[in-house]
Amino acid sequence: MAMLESNALARTAPLYDRVKRVIPPPEWATFADDVEAILALKRKRNAVVLAHNYQTPEIFHGVADIVGDSLLLAREATKVDADIIVLAGVHFMAETAKLLNPGKRVLIPDLEAGCSLAESITAQDVRLMRERYPDAPVVAYVNTSTAVKAEADICCTSGNALAVVESLGTGHVIMLPDEYLARNIAAQTRVKITAWKGHCEVHERFNAEDVRALRDNHPGITVLAHPECPPEVVAEADFSGSTAAMSSFVDNKRPARVVLLTECSMSDNVAVLHPDVEFIRPCNLCPHMKRITLKNIRHALETDQHEVTIDPEIADRARRSVERMLAL
Repeated sequence: MAMLESNALARTAPLYDRVKRVIPPPEWATFADDVEAILALKRKRNAVVLAHNYQTPEIFHGVADIVGDSLLLAREATKVDADIIVLAGVHFMAETAKLLNPGKRVLIPDLEAGCSLAESITAQDVRLMRERYPDAPVVAYVNTSTAVKAEADICCTSGNALAVVESLGTGHVIMLPDEYLARNIAAQTRVKITAWKGHCEVHERFNAEDVRALRDNHPGITVLAHPECPPEVVAEADFSGSTAAMSSFVDNKRPARVVLLTECSMSDNVAVLHPDVEFIRPCNLCPHMKRITLKNIRHALETDQHEVTIDPEIADRARRSVERMLAL
């Protein structure tokens, strides 16, 4: 067994070289066997791993074929030439991949990988909002269940929310479920936005005082905030955008010292690519994203657990909302 582990370490050394700045050698030694097994299983089963930016570096840089934010994963899911998609993310992302690939097998390694936003609203809630505001189209964040997407007119992500809202050509929209994203978008448009009261349990914990303390303790720091953060945090930041936009900001601006006000693993994954940038990390963990591990990705590929299924009637309606977004 020790010899097998040693061989796995040697064979995965090129991958480890990519992440050695953020994963200590003893920790990689516990990952190498699973990394090697996953790579072999992908080849054997014609499978791909899609990983969100909040996945840990050994997943994001070690076994993922496609990485990115919710918008990129949604787009790339439509181009995948594979029999099996393993979604290293949370459940609504796996459902979205299945919506866009109804003929493929989509697996999520842990059924309990949920989302506080997705759980904050139901299809019945959307129907009640429509009754109250019958002339306002409904924009549903992708961080929602398929049942909620089926009740919406169009979906959005944090990266394209403003474009989606303004594409509808109306003076009033319902935007759900993230209240802070809706308020941050409302500050950028003349369209009246009625919001739901959902919050991301990662981003709602940041506050303006945190930003001021960061500036006091780390002179010259550049502060990037996700638009799911409270508006007062976004107002204090130097830049606000989706995880893809934050990554692009670091790529293009190369700040000497930066903080990403979002989920912890995002900083690790971007730091891998930018050894010249100092990352300050007062981040918050997403307990749902962290349910996805190398071991359960491997188990999913070995056993086909857990396959995502969606009621066909709901799927058809939800797919229209997602495809309308992707067509913009």
